[in-house]
Amino acid sequence: MRAHCSVFSFQEKPIEYTIAYEWQRKIQAARISGEISDTLLLLEHEPVITIGRRTQDRSDLLSTSEELEKRGIELIETDRGGEITYHAPGQLTGYPILNLAEHGKDIHRYLRLLEEAVIRTLSEFGVKSGRKSGLTGVWVGEAKICAIGVKISRWVSMHGFALNISTDLLPFRQDFVPCGIRDKGVVSLKELGIMVTRDEVETAYLKSFGNIFELEIAITNDKPWFTTS
Repeated sequence: MRAHCSVFSFQEKPIEYTIAYEWQRKIQAARISGEISDTLLLLEHEPVITIGRRTQDRSDLLSTSEELEKRGIELIETDRGGEITYHAPGQLTGYPILNLAEHGKDIHRYLRLLEEAVIRTLSEFGVKSGRKSGLTGVWVGEAKICAIGVKISRWVSMHGFALNISTDLLPFRQDFVPCGIRDKGVVSLKELGIMVTRDEVETAYLKSFGNIFELEIAITNDKPWFTTS
């Protein structure tokens, strides 16, 4: 029998990054204590550039916080792995909060499984994607379509992935060097000519995610811990 995974899908409006971060912290603490089962948050963020803890070259940030603020883009330092990336409406952002002791207890394996879930999702729409040696994420040719960065505490994960569906990619191209990689590009399903909705992508992703992590997916609208006010 597969283990249970609660899925909370937020579709009413984009969520502020700091709000979703606090949700993750609460859920991670509850997962560590064994109060709850594995959990997956699916959402979109209001425009925000996040700086991961592996960012070494601050010159990769090409715009100032003041310039970004004028355009309605937040700038936040965060504790996930990876370097600089961008979240905005038009992405499917997923935060799996899993007890990795029940999923191989291997962080590198976990990252590869996160990539595989996205690769299989994209294949449902006829998109051939894959990995690049030494680089985390999912790629279509020489362009990254999905960024991945995680944090593990007592073998329970937080943070996750951001898959570009119809995202405005301009900030990736003018405001920072994505993930510190100067010789690669970024792409979205829309730029590939694949016109799909978030609902369609989310449905495909949940199928792939459940199969790869051997979890029984239970989508719930009961959100007692969450507020977007």
